[in-house]
Amino acid sequence: MTKKIFRLIVIAVFTCSIILAGCSTSKSSQNNDNNEVSPKDELVLAFGSEPETGFDPATGWGRYGSPLFQSTLLKRDDKLNIVNDLATSYEVNDDGKVWTVKLRDDVKFSDAEPLTAEDVKFTFDTAANNGSIVDLNGLEKVEAVDSTTVKFTLKEARSTFVNNLVATGIVPKHAYGENYAENPVGSGPFQLVQWDKGQQIIVKENPEYYGKKPYFKKVTFVFLNEDSAFAAAQAGTVDLAYIPAAFSKQNVTGMKLEAVKTVDNRGIVFPYVKSGNFTEDGLPIGNDVTADSAIRHAINIAMDRKALIEGILEGYGSPAYTSVDGLPWWNPDTVIEDADADGARKLLEEAGWKDTDGDGILEKDNIKAEFTLYYVADDAIRQSLAISVADMMKPLGIHIKVESGSWDIIGQKMYSEAVLMGWGSHDPHEMYNIYGGANAGVDYYNTGFYKNDTVDGYFKQALQAKSEAEANEFWQKAQWDGTTGLSAKGDAPWAWLVNIDHLYLMKEDLDIGEQRIHVHGHGWPATDNIVDWKWSK
Repeated sequence: MTKKIFRLIVIAVFTCSIILAGCSTSKSSQNNDNNEVSPKDELVLAFGSEPETGFDPATGWGRYGSPLFQSTLLKRDDKLNIVNDLATSYEVNDDGKVWTVKLRDDVKFSDAEPLTAEDVKFTFDTAANNGSIVDLNGLEKVEAVDSTTVKFTLKEARSTFVNNLVATGIVPKHAYGENYAENPVGSGPFQLVQWDKGQQIIVKENPEYYGKKPYFKKVTFVFLNEDSAFAAAQAGTVDLAYIPAAFSKQNVTGMKLEAVKTVDNRGIVFPYVKSGNFTEDGLPIGNDVTADSAIRHAINIAMDRKALIEGILEGYGSPAYTSVDGLPWWNPDTVIEDADADGARKLLEEAGWKDTDGDGILEKDNIKAEFTLYYVADDAIRQSLAISVADMMKPLGIHIKVESGSWDIIGQKMYSEAVLMGWGSHDPHEMYNIYGGANAGVDYYNTGFYKNDTVDGYFKQALQAKSEAEANEFWQKAQWDGTTGLSAKGDAPWAWLVNIDHLYLMKEDLDIGEQRIHVHGHGWPATDNIVDWKWSK
């Protein structure tokens, strides 16, 4: 018996013990409620990411997948169109600052208390005061006009405020406290039964839910690393497991592989300006090599994105050209069809980059065409992408030194060196965060200090638009308007590489519905439509 086989057996036994323990606990709980659940009504899912901070939407829970326990005012359908959820309608006034939302009058929380406008006001006030990832900086005030009417007043017009109505689950004012994140009460399709931290959560159907009743009455989420999740799928102890591309070619009896397209992207953000300046904290800004547009464009042109997908992602991915590929606000004119190393060489030569000393590295104005590319140390895919990009650029005469580091280390280097980062959201405001001149040097947003007044003008028009459809025209122009833009066709402050498919091993007769394009994999994006999941046989 090889060490690898022995290790998989141990993992499988360990996984089985976790799941059996969870099912046993759940069965006991339901017997006490005299609410027996059939095995066909149960589901066991293996995900690697546990929401360590709990299930409080006011601190960010539910922004990367269904909030499960809570409902939102609006939601996106399978085509990413915005539709009503708790809301029956909403309207925006002429100056774009006042949003009035009408609520359903038949909604109850899982404790049977009614959901009213006061709960909506409380939720947004709480989120705004928490200073979490819920971005409500543009919100001036929230008012409960009556029991079913809420009025949001913004400091200035912002079309993307609609995404806060889509992503923020409503919490109950009467049942919110210090322990809410561990004991959530909400109006969503499920209730939390049990949370064994580090191992699993068990949820059951919320009988008070006003929407489509979920097919599955009980769902167990087990938190397993990649090896353990795959071993659990092999052992047949889970119905669905999130797996990396490295396991995608292995057949598992009784299981099928589902690949879901995403905007879970990876790309290289370049220091866009020349060196010489410093942040308020004394960190260096700028890089004299990557500040040269010829270097950035050459890397974008010569990049063989298809080879990265085949060699690193086992074919499960798509070439990336922006941070929003395939979304309604994406501009398809940003696509670079094929890698063109000869075109990149010509571009570099015309810009004055030459190998004057024969060492294989180009020079210009006594500066070598070399820089460091950082990636976060514990991410194997980012490591492989960084190394592969460096190998691809070496024949051009561009020397990329690859370095790993913690996010703390990267935070010290990211304004003066290139970094391999990842984004991906259903909110176009993220594009403004990454590229907006006002966000230069703000957290991990515009680390390259990119600024284009024309692009910023399009952003302003997009944010002041009265509807998402109107805003999309300006988001697209910001990427490329035929003359300039934030994409590689324009200024190329980034070299986007790939969008990573999300891969799931699942039972052959499990139907997870039409999966909308997934966002960055921080949470459980596959669960967005969990009420539609069912057994097909």
